[in-house]
Amino acid sequence: MKKTPGLIILNKLEILRTKRLFNQLFFLMFMISFFWLISCNGHTPGIGGRTELIGDYLGEAIPSDTALIFAPGLVSTGLNERDFAITRDGNEIFFSRDAGDYRYTTIFHSQRTDGKWSRPEVFELFRDARYKYLEPHMSPEGNRLYFISNMPADSSSIGNEDIWYTELTDGKWSRPVNIGFPVNTALKEYFPSLTAGGTIYYTHPDSITHEEFIYRSRRINGIYQKPERLGPEVNIGRARYNAFIAPDESFIIVPAYGMADSYGGTDYYIVFRDTTDRWSKALNMGDEINSRNPEEWSAALTTDGKFLFFMSSRMDESPSSEYSEEFFNKLHLSPRNGNTDIYWISSSVIEKLRSQAVFE
Repeated sequence: MKKTPGLIILNKLEILRTKRLFNQLFFLMFMISFFWLISCNGHTPGIGGRTELIGDYLGEAIPSDTALIFAPGLVSTGLNERDFAITRDGNEIFFSRDAGDYRYTTIFHSQRTDGKWSRPEVFELFRDARYKYLEPHMSPEGNRLYFISNMPADSSSIGNEDIWYTELTDGKWSRPVNIGFPVNTALKEYFPSLTAGGTIYYTHPDSITHEEFIYRSRRINGIYQKPERLGPEVNIGRARYNAFIAPDESFIIVPAYGMADSYGGTDYYIVFRDTTDRWSKALNMGDEINSRNPEEWSAALTTDGKFLFFMSSRMDESPSSEYSEEFFNKLHLSPRNGNTDIYWISSSVIEKLRSQAVFE
């Protein structure tokens, strides 16, 4: 082959090497830009459609009388998310996330510092994967985070689901404390919810039938009293659990299964209480909160009383494209895919229902 003087002829191998070098340089520049964005914003770009998380409630649009999914892509992700708690100052948020049919369950945490929210991460106290942590509940005074865990209460115990708390002192959360007997027993206890006066409401199984009921224990001089099972006005349906009590004890939200007016599966019901400790008839909370999807059993009111958060397994009915690997990957990583998400709505829905309360 005759070569033209001064002309460099590249063979196929040299061309491939040149292309590979170009791709490596392009990838390197992309990664440098990517991590520069993270360092500037403190968040992975594109999460929840935003690069910065500024404002109350992670900067989410505030709902009115129509329920909105909470923080899609950030809190509600397509995995199973449930439960919600927020500190009184509005600067720390807690929620539960699980995998493996609740085999792996823990509490995530996001904190606002200098006006910006951190990306939710597993809370520092709940990282031991040998145990479960879920159902966070903020005390009305805002300095105790209650939750349940199957951590052993001491080195001699086997461990089952007990109620625990951690206390906020000088900006730091304490080592978890088991609240002990008579609330915690050798059986399982679930879903702590407290009044401003210190009374704790929770779920506990009957020692003989193991059917779950809603109990309460009043706290007098710092000591929990003998628990009492609430009456049939609260312990409704074929099954009931995870009840949320209002801080002023004026109403309780009860997820219940087997009610005649259910939309499907477990629905949220509300029962009002008067000053003589009478409870009203249970009211279905309506189609803004309940749906025909079966998994709806974790509700909470914010400490300022303005918003109701609740869990639901709703899903979008009409796929927008044909089946493909991309379709399933996108569905798996998106909210409203049949797993549980967290929704929120104005608490005005409760006041509307209060006018319908009937006491017998």
